[in-house]
Amino acid sequence: MKLSVFTASTPEWTPEQAACTLAAQGWDGIEWRIVDQSDAPEPGFWAGNRATWPFTGIEDRVDEIARVTSEAGLAISGIGGYQVLGDRGGVLSMLRITARLGAARVRVVMPSSGGERRAAEAFAEARSELAWVADRAGELGVQALVELHQGTITPSASAAIRLIDGLDPAHVGVIHDLGNLVVEGQEHHRMAFEMLGPYLAHVHVKNAGWVDTGRVRSDGSAIWESRWMPLRSGQAAVGEYLDDLRTHGYDGWITLEDFSVETPLEPRTARSLDYLRSLLAGDTPA
Repeated sequence: MKLSVFTASTPEWTPEQAACTLAAQGWDGIEWRIVDQSDAPEPGFWAGNRATWPFTGIEDRVDEIARVTSEAGLAISGIGGYQVLGDRGGVLSMLRITARLGAARVRVVMPSSGGERRAAEAFAEARSELAWVADRAGELGVQALVELHQGTITPSASAAIRLIDGLDPAHVGVIHDLGNLVVEGQEHHRMAFEMLGPYLAHVHVKNAGWVDTGRVRSDGSAIWESRWMPLRSGQAAVGEYLDDLRTHGYDGWITLEDFSVETPLEPRTARSLDYLRSLLAGDTPA
């Protein structure tokens, strides 16, 4: 398996700094975040992220992205796109950019869960749109990715396979995300991998946990909330997860997106690389 970092989790670095620093640390690749974001007084994961390429005008910056990546000696593990399923113009632009970069795969954001629509209607509408995306991805020789993500109609492998089953797995795949599943959608990992079968296309690794806020609801029950945590500190067992992936036969990209803040960015990515490498090698982590 090859190791990369999603630049949503490297907000303090410019694209050049992210690529050069990660390459020097020994990472194999980088997953670029592409989205129009809000400004912020200080760089943050979701606003003011300096390692993010803006979606507006991105067609004119493809050569720059390719140059920054190749000069650092990295591969592009994928594109972290934020275009929402149903926005055909935006999604098609991201598919074309991915093809031009030779990046192979790009995330398409799934609709939010909840709201007034019934589940059957939401899935039917999303399935129709995803079939259109699969056709466009096939024409361009790339793969659109559905991420297992809390708050969407695909928080779990079982929900994702309901949406994509029958579409060409060469053109539509799934991002299995360890940390997101702590928040919503947790299933036995090997069972989930087996359900996804050829649709298991990409993996994100981060960790999270639930904490008691000390507040209570009107009915007196405790209010808990999820928080991002370092790889070693969250509720998910990262080593067991990687073992399950290996047992299943997965040999693709493992992409780090660590949104914890206990450790400064550069040592955080360096230590995460050492930790993941030790787990993949079967060593006892220091």
